[in-house]
Formats: sequence, C-alpha cells, structure tokens
Amino acid sequence: MVFGGRTLSDGPRTGGADHDVYPKDAQRQGAIARKGRESPRPSETVPRRASVYVDPTTMTPIPPQKQMTGMLGHPVAENPIDRMFDAVYAHHGLHWQFWKNDIATEADLALAVRALRPLGYRGMCITVPWKVAVMPLLDELDDDVRAIGAANYMTIRDGRLIGHNNDGKGVVKAIAKVAPLAGQRVVMLGAGGAGRAMAVELAWAGAAHLTLVTRREEQGREVAARVREASGVPCEWQRWASPVRLPPGTTMLMNATHLGCAPGLEPVPVDWPTIPPGCLAVDVITNPRITPFLRAARERGCPVVDGVEMLVQLAMQIFEEWTGVRPEEAVFQRAVAAALGEG
Repeated sequence: MVFGGRTLSDGPRTGGADHDVYPKDAQRQGAIARKGRESPRPSETVPRRASVYVDPTTMTPIPPQKQMTGMLGHPVAENPIDRMFDAVYAHHGLHWQFWKNDIATEADLALAVRALRPLGYRGMCITVPWKVAVMPLLDELDDDVRAIGAANYMTIRDGRLIGHNNDGKGVVKAIAKVAPLAGQRVVMLGAGGAGRAMAVELAWAGAAHLTLVTRREEQGREVAARVREASGVPCEWQRWASPVRLPPGTTMLMNATHLGCAPGLEPVPVDWPTIPPGCLAVDVITNPRITPFLRAARERGCPVVDGVEMLVQLAMQIFEEWTGVRPEEAVFQRAVAAALGEG
C-alpha cells in the first residue's frame, strides 16, 4: 500500500500467474469508459510487478518517488536554501525536493550520513558546524576538499558518498561581479569550514595577502598554513580583539563568522573609523541579505558583496552537479528573493 494511492500490484487479483486483473479497478475503468473514455479490454492485463502508481479515485498516474536532496547543519531554520532549490526544481519540471535537517551533535551527524544511502538521497549540502567533521564519514573526497580540508556538499553516485567544496568558488564569482580579486589584501574574520574554503579560493584567484582573524589560535594558524601550502600566497594569523583593527593596506574585509545572522543580528565588532571608504566589505550571511556588518560598511562608503549572491553562485553549481541541468541565474535570483520575502 502507498500513501495517497496504490500500485497496480496491490489488492485482490484474479487471472493467471503472470497476468492479473483487479475487479474494483475494472469497475472503475468501466465507469470511465461510460463517460466516453477508452477502457482497457479484459484481456489487456497488467504484470504483477508493475511499478505504476495510480490515484484510487481517478485512476490517473501518480508521479514517481521524488528525488531527495537536502542540507545537514545546525542551526538551519533561517537559511532560505530549501525554498530556493524547490522553486528551481519546479521551474525546470524536476520531481525533486530539498529538505533541511537540523543536526545538533556529531553523533547524530554520523547517523544522518549513514542513512542517506538507504533513504535514496541524491545529494546533500553540508553547512556549519559540520564541514570538517563530515569528511571521514564520506567514501571519497575530491581534490578541492583535500586541499581545503572541508566539504560543503556531497553527491551520491552508485551508493558512494562523494565530498566536494565550492564555498570559495561561489565567493569568488560573487566578488568578481563587484571588484577584481587580483592584488587584494584580504582580512577574513573567522576561519571555520566556509572560511577556510574561501581563504584558499581567494588565494588561488589572485589575492596578494591574507590575514585570518580568529578567536582560536590553533585553528587560525592551521588554516593560514593550509592557505600558504595550497597557494604559495602569504597568509598570517591575527588574534581576535574587540574591536577588530585591520592591518595597514587592507583592501577587502570579509565576515566569515555567524555574527549578523537572523534572528540575533549581532554586530561584528570592527573599528570602522580605521577602515578606508574604498575597502570592499564581504559577508557570508544569507539572511538577512543586508546584515548589520554590510549596513555599517555602506555607511562608511564601502562597496559590498552580500552572502545571498554567494549562495546563488554556489547553489547553481551544486544544482547542475546533481541534476545535469544547467540553470539560468535569473531563476535562482528570483527564487531566493521570494524566499527572503523581497519584492
């Protein structure tokens, strides 16, 4: 039995071993025929193992099982990614769905990842705080994940969980719409799973120097060393202070922390009077689009890049990787704007 319908292999049957006829279905088909529709002749029978699902009242086909995708993280409630993906799936006529999963502990993360294969998922995004912890749970890691040390999504092919990371690629594409990356002297606040990916990709894209500002010295120094090893670009660690003061010559400031996310909307403790008006301000937060950090940067006269633009750029890549369909950017932009309640 199937919720909302039945298969043609359910219910009482009559007929031979290889072909079955369903009395109640035949009665319905006769009623349909009397309304002017063609009904199968009694001799036209259905194989016992048929996989066709039908509505029990209209006898019309029910769409097949949805292809499931989603996200693992904590917290996830304020992220608009599910509404965005579902709208784009619908636009392209794909019977797919995106489901956010709030996974609060590392033990639950292991259980959730282990369940993806039997549940039939096609792909899964990984967000804070699990981008590093998920790596040993996967069957295969691509070159970007090995270089960066974090995964932000996976594909599931032939029962194998394959880790990828395009966090930094989305950031690079979003920033390139506003300013060139070559020669930028970057200060990044935070160096977690997303931050480390962005730092490496910014270096690969031509940044001249990076400074990572973190509370945890061990984490900051480890990511700085990874950036230097992966790119050869100078990268230093700076201790988090309140307010954060930027090194002289900084041309780009990026918030890669959770500060400013809805509903808390905490301010990022930056010493704004010390930041030159031309400094590019970048925020990874997706909700709200204009965070307290970006609002303060605008008031200072700084050009800004918001996290929603980054989300669109990386989501387009993930969508194509999962579905094989090349999406239109305008469709993603409209979908995420609607998810955020923007006009």
